[in-house]
Amino acid sequence: MKRTIMVYSLLITLLAVTGTTFAQRGGENGERAGAPLFATLTGDAEVPGPGDPDGQGTATITLNQGRGLVCWSIMVTDIQLPASAAHIHFGDINTAGPVVVDLSGPGADGISSGCRSVEASLIMSIRRNPELYYVNVHNPEFPPGAVRGQLRRPGKN
Repeated sequence: MKRTIMVYSLLITLLAVTGTTFAQRGGENGERAGAPLFATLTGDAEVPGPGDPDGQGTATITLNQGRGLVCWSIMVTDIQLPASAAHIHFGDINTAGPVVVDLSGPGADGISSGCRSVEASLIMSIRRNPELYYVNVHNPEFPPGAVRGQLRRPGKN
């Protein structure tokens, strides 16, 4: 169990660094993005719930307004996989809000990453108030959401 957690921690760190570096460089054109945002995902955070009581994970979100990109890396454990979907939703910690960005759901390995084009105004809104947005991972066992976590800036809990 400890070895599995260590391996997953190493993988998510590698994905976060790789994805963040790519997004901060703006892909190949060199336009820079801001500091990444983070979310700690748990089943207990699901609203209205219940989410997966054992589920946990992390998400790293990088916003590149100049390129109009939202990039992510997600790692989840202890939920039924592959996930059916993952999203960024608009909503505070007590709200089940609408989807604002479709993300790829983690596969059988519990990992997903990618980038999606979005409107610059949405990127500005997420950057200004990350706590009003959350990452949600859905699966067949918990269709409304298995794990969820509010976005936060580095160093915030």
